[in-house]
Amino acid sequence: MPRWVQALWPSLLWRKPTQDRVLYLTFDDGPSPGVTDWVLDELAAYGAKATFFCIGDKVRQFPETLRKVQAAGHTIGNHTYNHLDLWKTPLTRYLDNAALGHQAILEVTGEAPQLFRPPYGKMGLRAARRLSAQYKVVMWELICGDWDSNLSPETVTRNAMRYARPGSIIVFHDSEKAADRMRPAVAATLKHFSSLGYRFEAL
Repeated sequence: MPRWVQALWPSLLWRKPTQDRVLYLTFDDGPSPGVTDWVLDELAAYGAKATFFCIGDKVRQFPETLRKVQAAGHTIGNHTYNHLDLWKTPLTRYLDNAALGHQAILEVTGEAPQLFRPPYGKMGLRAARRLSAQYKVVMWELICGDWDSNLSPETVTRNAMRYARPGSIIVFHDSEKAADRMRPAVAATLKHFSSLGYRFEAL
C-alpha cells in the first residue's frame, strides 16, 4: 500500500511502527473448514499467532472452525456479515451488516471483536468515524494477491518476500477461492522470515 495512501488515513491501522523483526499475518473471508484448519496447523508449526477477519455468515455456518481459531489463541476481527462493498452500499445498511457480523462472532466465541476490516479495503469518512467509535479499523501494508486467480502462486509468494518489512500487516485469505495461491505463499512466508529471526504476532 503506497505510503501516501496510508498518510491520508492516519486513524486507520496500516502497520505497526517497529524496528523489531515482527510481522502481522492476517486472514480474511473465513472461517472455511479445511482451509482455515490448514492455516492453523501451519501457524502452530512455527509458534505463530495471526489475526482472522471473519465473515458473519460463514461464522454462522462453521462455528466449530471459528472456535478452533479462538482456542489456538489468535485474534478474531469483524469483516461484516456478507462481505459488503461500502462504495456500493448505503451506509446505514453497511453498518447494520457490520453489526450482524459482530453479533455472529460474539455468539460463537463469547467475546466481542475489537477489530474491523472493511471488505475490499474500501472506506469513507462517515463510515470511518462511525466504525472507529467501536473498533480499531485495520487496513494493511501488504496484500499479496492470493485472491486473484490471474496470479500464480509463485507471484503471490514473491510479493510477500519482496515487500514485507518489520511491522508489516500482511493480508492473506483463508477461503476456498484463494487456497491454491494462499497455501504456498503462507508456507514460504513463515519459513523464510522465521529463518531470518522474525516472529509472527496477532494484532
